[in-house]
Amino acid sequence: MKKDKREKIQVMTYNWGPCLVRLKVADEFIKLLLSEGEASKEDFTSKLAGQLHREVGFRDKGVLVPWLANYIGVYDKAHESFMNKKPKFKPEYVISALWINYQKQFDYNPPHDHDGKLSFVIYCQIPDELKAENKAYSGRSGGPGSIQFTYGEGTREAITYQSQFPEVGDMYIFPAWLKHYVSPFKSDCTRISVSGNVHDSVPFANLQKKEDIKK
Repeated sequence: MKKDKREKIQVMTYNWGPCLVRLKVADEFIKLLLSEGEASKEDFTSKLAGQLHREVGFRDKGVLVPWLANYIGVYDKAHESFMNKKPKFKPEYVISALWINYQKQFDYNPPHDHDGKLSFVIYCQIPDELKAENKAYSGRSGGPGSIQFTYGEGTREAITYQSQFPEVGDMYIFPAWLKHYVSPFKSDCTRISVSGNVHDSVPFANLQKKEDIKK
């Protein structure tokens, strides 16, 4: 019997592309987001790309930051595993923008990215009418009311696209530069989500004046 002289080749695959994390947030947090959203009045539509019925900045980010800090910490751990290496420095995050989206019939969000280091979206209300419409959809994307993420210009042999129909309590965290968009729907209902941007350092505009900094 001849001995097999073929070389044994070690193979390792690499994670490639952006770190996109999906997790579940607490029901208590969803209730807080909805109540704070109803109490807030700042019109955010002129600051955003969305063609939505209503987009409102939160009146007080402070009551929401402790919750968000916990979930961003989960992302950090996932990102470390995704990159397969520990960061040189532990990031210190600042919630730079936080708003709530009320998407109605035929509203949509065109392809766009965000400012900062990270962005996130939390789903607070997905009406039954929209769930039924999405279930009846037979196409190849996530369907009506879904969120789409696109990355790169690769061929069909490369994974450059993610399309997901969310559930209440889903939170997606992703690099702020990752392009994404939201599909419209025909149902006469309101889909509610919360979005935010996170910086990993304090913007120059927020730094204290030199004479105010203690030595």
